[in-house]
Amino acid sequence: LLFLSEIGGKDRRSGLILTIPLCLEQTSMDELSVTLDYLLSIPSEKCKARGFTVIVDGRKSQWNVVKTVVLMLQNVVPAEVSLVCVVKPDEFWDKKVTHFCFWKEKDRLGFEVILVSANKLTRYIEPCQLTEDFGGTLTYDHMDWLNKRLVFEKFTKESTSLLDELALINNGSDKGTQQERERSIDLNFLPSVDPETVLQTGHELLSELQQRRFNGSDGGVSWSPMDDELLAQPQVMKLLDSLREQYTRYQEVCRQRSKRTQLEEIQQKVMQVVNWLEGPGSEQLRTQWGIGDSIRASQALQQKHEEIESQHSEWFAVYVELNQQIAALLNAGDEEDLVELKALQQQLSDVCYRQASQLEFRQNLLQAALEFHSVAQDLSQQLDGLLGMLCVDVAPADGASIQQTLKLLEEKLKSVDLGLQGLREKGQSLLDQISNQASWAYGKDVTIENKENVDHIQGVMEDMQLRKQRCEDMVDVRRLKMLQMVQLFKCEEDAAQAVEWLSELLDALLKTHIRLGDDAQETKVLLEKHRKFVDVAQSTYDYGRQLLQATVVLCQSLRCTSRSSGDTLPRLNRVWKQFTVTSEERVQRLETAVAFHSSAEKILQECPEQPEAFNEMEQFDEIEAVGKSLLDRLTVPVVYPDGSEQYFGSPSDMASAAEHIREKMKLVSLKKQQLRQPEATAPES
Repeated sequence: LLFLSEIGGKDRRSGLILTIPLCLEQTSMDELSVTLDYLLSIPSEKCKARGFTVIVDGRKSQWNVVKTVVLMLQNVVPAEVSLVCVVKPDEFWDKKVTHFCFWKEKDRLGFEVILVSANKLTRYIEPCQLTEDFGGTLTYDHMDWLNKRLVFEKFTKESTSLLDELALINNGSDKGTQQERERSIDLNFLPSVDPETVLQTGHELLSELQQRRFNGSDGGVSWSPMDDELLAQPQVMKLLDSLREQYTRYQEVCRQRSKRTQLEEIQQKVMQVVNWLEGPGSEQLRTQWGIGDSIRASQALQQKHEEIESQHSEWFAVYVELNQQIAALLNAGDEEDLVELKALQQQLSDVCYRQASQLEFRQNLLQAALEFHSVAQDLSQQLDGLLGMLCVDVAPADGASIQQTLKLLEEKLKSVDLGLQGLREKGQSLLDQISNQASWAYGKDVTIENKENVDHIQGVMEDMQLRKQRCEDMVDVRRLKMLQMVQLFKCEEDAAQAVEWLSELLDALLKTHIRLGDDAQETKVLLEKHRKFVDVAQSTYDYGRQLLQATVVLCQSLRCTSRSSGDTLPRLNRVWKQFTVTSEERVQRLETAVAFHSSAEKILQECPEQPEAFNEMEQFDEIEAVGKSLLDRLTVPVVYPDGSEQYFGSPSDMASAAEHIREKMKLVSLKKQQLRQPEATAPES
């Protein structure tokens, strides 16, 4: 295995030291030549000009190998090598041969070759520039150097390649036209390695170089003669600066590209939303113009509209997301995109708001149509109920039920009036909305469709108006009929009441109108009261007759037969005849009593000194006859036309009245006897 140490320290001429350790194994001269070429390519030209001191460690190799290596140096670095120190082994080769050979070849080689033992090497090179293998104090770890060199080489290679790629990308972004920039960016958009990783590697490497621990171990001397000569640190710094500059430009290119891509995506989505809303979305609304002809039809249209709204909601959600993205880009403040972004935002907002307004208008229109049909249906049901009530014949039991039915009829008619008024209001509101429908028709002629809707609404309102008018006419007829029936029942009730009143008058006449008076004057008063009493009864009878006549007229008008007038009239006539017979009997008794009392009082008041006044005795006979007749009448009952009989008052009442008559008859009889006594004594004298 060929092993070469790193270029070590410096010789006394400030030249670099190259150490070539040889081993017992076979050494490949080709590999050694390549390795030397690589190591000699590391220093700068300035360093190379100061020359090299080459240490060939032959302690573990054979002389012929050492000789071959020294001769090879003539071909690889003849101008740079100033001294070759061959470290000889303890068992020295043939001194005469070796010394003579190198001395003879000195002029041809171009550099001095000396044989020296390891402990004598410090005569030519300072100990601090030699490693421990040669008795020096220079701390050197070849594997550590090799690893760091590999890192440096890798960083250099990657950073150089990355710089070329970034320069190509960045320069492509600076081309003239937008299309050329985009095409260039598309072709070279992603670098082959991660710039962040390369930058991190470079910073770590630079940190190692700045700490001057490039060739030392953690515990060794922190000093490296390679920093200035090999230009590692400046090269790394230069590469890092270039990388940072190109990477910053690259990031800006990526940012612009990302922004452009985002803007294009937003523009594409905006156009998708706009195209759908102005295309299929608007077409859906154009085809939905009807309002239905019933509640069920309007509900079906509402359900269809909800499906349309659901489809629109998905696009409105995209609109909200796009609006937020556009707002974020506007807040970023890139002036070159502000105009385009604002135009996109305005276009998107205009289309979405217009479509949302159309959806809301359609929803409100359908809701108004549903309310209109609901009111129309309720009104139709009310009219049906009212018509059904009017078609049923009225057969009330009494006037109160008729009044209740009439009140219910009036309430239903009032409810129909209110329903029709509400229908007109809903219809007019719906017509107003339909008249505004042309404002979002997108140029579509909706006159025909609107005319159908308007005709339907007006037709419903006119039909309801006609039905209501027919019901009103029927209500007027029914109201008149029911009022006549109320009047009929009232007449029948009042006629029955007249019969009752007349019956009560008859009963009062029989039971309370008993007295005949104690004298003529009182009897005349009773007679006058009786006539007035009869007048009241006559008025009652006439009132009943008029009521019964009215019932006949009302029955003829209503084309019905009265339930009570048929027996009320006979009852009224029967009671009236009974009252008439009783009244006549009462009058005859009172008139007889007046005649009796008048005649009796006249005789009793005559002076006895005038006997000539009583010459005619027949007056007394007449008084007695009238009195007896009156007494007889008191005992006779009143006989009605139907053969029934009825007495005035009770027997005791009649006995009392008869007793009073008898007393007065006794007085008249006594008076008569007094008048007869003088006549009997006169002839005797």
